[in-house]
Amino acid sequence: MAAIVGVRALKTTCLVTLYSDSDYLVTSMQAGLPQRWRARGWKRGRRGKAMNSDLWERLLYHCSKHEVKFEWVRGHSGNWENERRDQLSQNAAREVGLPADVGYESSDAARVPNR
Repeated sequence: MAAIVGVRALKTTCLVTLYSDSDYLVTSMQAGLPQRWRARGWKRGRRGKAMNSDLWERLLYHCSKHEVKFEWVRGHSGNWENERRDQLSQNAAREVGLPADVGYESSDAARVPNR
């Protein structure tokens, strides 16, 4: 979600490097996997359905307006920007009145504990 919000915040078409400690996000975007999953109706081949297709779709939509390069950064390793991002996201998650994640709340993942 942070990647979506970050790219969505860009006001003019631009070249941007998005840093994330999510290897899954970065590797998937670098390899063009979400575009392939979308082309296959959000199927991952023999591995079944692609999870979070609603979020991937939103990310692809916002990235299509820009030239976005994804770079991985090790989490919790002293990278000031990454540590600050963790702090901000944790603070935001504790806020009163945080809207429900409707896509997650209604998904199968929401019914499976610790997922």
